[in-house]
Amino acid sequence: MDRTLAADLARLPELLEATRRAAADALATLDARPVVPPAGTPQAPESLPDHGDGTEAALAAFRARWEPRLSASAGPRYLGFVTGGATPAALAGDWLTAAHDQNSNSALDGAGQDLERETTAWLRELFGLSEAHTGTFVSGATMSNTTGLAIAREWLGERLGVSPADDGAAALGPVRVLSGAPHSSIAKALSILGLGRNALVHVPTLPDREAVDPAALDRALADTPGPAVVVANAGTVNTVDFDDLRAIAALRERHDFWLHTDAAFGAFAALSPDHAHLTDGLDASDSVCVDLHKWLNVPYDSAVQFTRRRDLQTRVFANSAAYLGPLGEHPDLVHLTPENSHRLRALAAWFTLRAYGRRGHREIVERDIACAGALAEHLSRDPAFRLLAPVRLNVVCFTLAEAPTQARLTTLREAVTPEVFLTPTVHAGTPALRAAFSNWRTTQADVRRAAEALRTAAKDLT
Repeated sequence: MDRTLAADLARLPELLEATRRAAADALATLDARPVVPPAGTPQAPESLPDHGDGTEAALAAFRARWEPRLSASAGPRYLGFVTGGATPAALAGDWLTAAHDQNSNSALDGAGQDLERETTAWLRELFGLSEAHTGTFVSGATMSNTTGLAIAREWLGERLGVSPADDGAAALGPVRVLSGAPHSSIAKALSILGLGRNALVHVPTLPDREAVDPAALDRALADTPGPAVVVANAGTVNTVDFDDLRAIAALRERHDFWLHTDAAFGAFAALSPDHAHLTDGLDASDSVCVDLHKWLNVPYDSAVQFTRRRDLQTRVFANSAAYLGPLGEHPDLVHLTPENSHRLRALAAWFTLRAYGRRGHREIVERDIACAGALAEHLSRDPAFRLLAPVRLNVVCFTLAEAPTQARLTTLREAVTPEVFLTPTVHAGTPALRAAFSNWRTTQADVRRAAEALRTAAKDLT
C-alpha cells in the first residue's frame, strides 16, 4: 500500500474528526458569510501532484483555496433556483452513505434496495399517491422527467404495436408532447430520447396564468388523432402555477394520452392542509417527477420518479447480464433507470423522514410558504418593486417598478448577493427576479434581511 495512503488509514478516526470540525465550522458561519462571494479572478488550475501529502494537507489546501469561494447555498437566504439545504438528519445520512459506499442496484447485495423501496413507499404516502405507483431514486428532476418520458415513449409504442426500446424512436413516427408551460428539462429529455425538441407542442395557458387551458388542451389533442403525451405542471418555476390535474385527466375520456406530471417541488404542497388542494389529481398521473434536493432538504443529487407502469419501465431499462438478477416481481433497481450503478441516495431521505416525520417536514413547507408571503408583502409596500404574479406557494416573482431592464435587474441582483441570492427570469415578456423559499433554516428574520437589502440596493440604482 502507498505509504501516504497507509498513514491515512492508520489515522482515519483523527482525519474524520478534522473533517467533522471543518464541516461544522462551515455550517456555523453560514449566517455571517456572503451568500455568494465576489467572483474575483479565476484561479489557474494547479498541476496534479506526483506524490500526494495526505488527507490532512488536502483538507488544509481545500479550506485555503476553495472554501472561501463557495456560496452559502446551504443557508437560509440562498433563494435562487429552487434550492433546499440538508437537514441535520439528511446530512448524517449522506455521510453514512459515503462511509458504507453501497451500489444499491443489485439483489445480490440487497439491503440497499430494500431501504430504497421503504423510502419510496414513505414518499409515495407523503405526496398522496396510491400503491398503484412505484418509485425509484434518480439524480434530479431532469433525470426523473427523462425517465418518465422514456416510459411514456414505450407506452406510445405499445399503442402503435412497436417497441421503441427495441426498434428505436423512429418506429413511432411523429410524436406530439403537449404542455402549457413546460420546464426546460422537458425539451432536453425529448432530445435525449430521440423524440426531438420539435415534438413539444406549447398549448395556450389561462389568461395571466402559467396553467394550461384545459379547453385549449382538449382542442390540441383533437387536432391530430392518435396517442400523445401530455406533460402537466404541478408548480411552474416562475410563479408556481398548477395545472388542473383532474380536468386534464378527465380528457382521457375522449383522447388517448399518457399523463406525465412534473411536480419537482410543487408536490410538497400536499404536506400543507391549506395548499394540498393544488395537488388534487396527482395520483391520476401515469408518471410523476419529484425533486428531493429541493424541498425535502436532502443533499444533491436526489430525486424520485414514480410510475403506474413498472412493466414498461423495465422494458425500457432492462439490463441483461449474467451477473445481474432477473426482472421478477420486484426488479432490481438496475432495470429501472438509465444508471447501472448509483450511490445509496435513499439513505439521506430515509434519515430525514425517519427523524422528523410528516409533521416536521410539513412545518418546513409551511414556514417557507409563510416566508414567501412575507417577502411579497414587503415588496408590495415598496414603490421600487412590482409583483408579477400572486404568491401561490413558495416563489416570489417580481421586478422593478420603473425601467425593469435586464441590465438594471442584473445590477440589483449583484448588489444584494452578499445578503441574498436571487435568480433572473423573464415572465410574460418582462425581465424579473425570483426568490424561491425551500430551505429548512429560513425564518422571518431572513426575509427582513433580504427585503432590506433589496430596498437599499434599489435606492442606489441609477
